[in-house]
Amino acid sequence: MRILDILKEETIISELHATDKKGVLEELTAPVAQTSGVNQEEMVRVLMERERLGSTGIGDGIAIPHGKLKSLESLLVGFGRSHKGVDFEAIDGKPAHLFFLLMAPENSTGAHLRMLARISRLLKDSSFRQRLMTAADRRKLYMVIADEDNEF
Repeated sequence: MRILDILKEETIISELHATDKKGVLEELTAPVAQTSGVNQEEMVRVLMERERLGSTGIGDGIAIPHGKLKSLESLLVGFGRSHKGVDFEAIDGKPAHLFFLLMAPENSTGAHLRMLARISRLLKDSSFRQRLMTAADRRKLYMVIADEDNEF
């Protein structure tokens, strides 16, 4: 399964304005809710509950907030970037700049874990992270993700 099988260009935010974790989650979920019809407040609630279990900030400027919703029928993915960086309580203590949002149906453990693993693998590549940080706009971000997703 590829990220582009799920990620829509309209759910990419080239510059997040939020300065805290909840704000980032609200910003990331807005276009995903709009394109999918899923309740945004419910997504934020589920994501915040997940964050209370432990931060999804995995270090190297990356966070992969994720959660599960009963009402979903398929995976949803969004992406956001913050040049300034946001304290996401990452394991390395550094701000997060790149955010992949993943929402999954409650009963989709396999697909959910496979997509998390794929996103994590792609983001281990520092040149990919750098290309994401320097992409000019939403379209270019989509193209960077597409290039990497097709190669992997």
